[in-house]
Amino acid sequence: MTLYICAHCGYGSATLLGRCPHCQNWNSFVGKKEEKVSPSKKIKIIKMSEINAKPLKKIKTFFADLNKVLGDGVVENEVILLTGEPGIGKSTLVLQAFSNLKTFYLCGEENSLSIFERIKRLKINPQNFLLTEDLGIEMVLSEIKKIKDQVDIIIVDSIQTIYSEKIDAAPGSLLQLKETLKQIINFAKKENKPFIVIGHITKEGEVAGPKTLEHLVDCVLAFEGEKDSLYRLIRAKKNRFGPTDEITLFEMKQSGLVEVKNSIFFQEDNDNLIGKANVGILEGKKPLFFEIQTLVAPTILSIPRRVVKGLDYNKVLLLLAVLKKYLHLPLDKYDVYVNVVGGISIKSPAADLGLVVSLISSFKNLPLPKNAIFLGEITLLGEIRSVPFEEKIIKEGKSLGFKNIFYSKNLNNIYQVKKIFNQ
Repeated sequence: MTLYICAHCGYGSATLLGRCPHCQNWNSFVGKKEEKVSPSKKIKIIKMSEINAKPLKKIKTFFADLNKVLGDGVVENEVILLTGEPGIGKSTLVLQAFSNLKTFYLCGEENSLSIFERIKRLKINPQNFLLTEDLGIEMVLSEIKKIKDQVDIIIVDSIQTIYSEKIDAAPGSLLQLKETLKQIINFAKKENKPFIVIGHITKEGEVAGPKTLEHLVDCVLAFEGEKDSLYRLIRAKKNRFGPTDEITLFEMKQSGLVEVKNSIFFQEDNDNLIGKANVGILEGKKPLFFEIQTLVAPTILSIPRRVVKGLDYNKVLLLLAVLKKYLHLPLDKYDVYVNVVGGISIKSPAADLGLVVSLISSFKNLPLPKNAIFLGEITLLGEIRSVPFEEKIIKEGKSLGFKNIFYSKNLNNIYQVKKIFNQ
């Protein structure tokens, strides 16, 4: 019996259809004969008590903080999926991170000359790299097997460009992605060779293609950041061999990515504090401090403008409504502009208090206290609530020289915010 599979979304049909009813693509069905699986006469049963577990051998990357995210390095047979938006610097990251290892690089996005030029710009030793522009996965894995003693790690850039000759579908389609990744995982486990597989993400922030990719691999690393920002962040969304609450920060420079050790992402000056508030949040296990700037100005429009960069737009609208409700600020007659300095995006509710006090400061043209940080979540009822690991953020803030720390214990609700400006 022949089963017809959509090459784009994997929808199955017993009959050949012209248009896929799931993803609406035309002429995307590929015929596949159903394989009859005969039941095994005997299976191998393993007793847990008889397993001789050996310590996992881990390979260190060039970046110390990246090793922490991975769980003290890359396991020798691990398959890691590295995701990120196009142009954010995924190729630069893997070239630098594994420059100290014997690396086999599959050039799917760029040719070998482009990779070589980038290696020269990053001042990396090219002798550690072997490259290929051939993208047939069976042929590539066969060649890697012959020289596996000369290779420490294999980089696939990217999974959407390679293909399997077993599948009659275009590279990047669902069937190709599943088959090629399946062969990579089988090879990694059998030959004890780690793979870094680069995958694109969609506008919604998901891995392009099937979500199944994330379930198959051992580790999923998300490489995040705005293209117009110098800062990049790596977090592990999934990690079978390490933690998922560690992050590492990088700054993109002309010479490549540099690890960021400082927790403060703004200029440490105390001039012109009107509309400017410092906030403390926790990313993974790391306290970080950012600067929120706001500008509240009279509008000439019937509907005032709301321009937000670095914070959730709907959350800003919510807090504006809270200010109007409880503090009676006529913000519907003013344009509001909000920006997080440095091109960083903040998702933590710990930044709520900092945003509110900066809005009040700009609206009333009153300065905020010097050497101050703000952290706290604001509810729809105007309450200021504590945030997870609040004490850790405060302790880090004090060690960095912040003397005035405002949070839920000295500000219970939004009515008490006015005492900040009376100091």
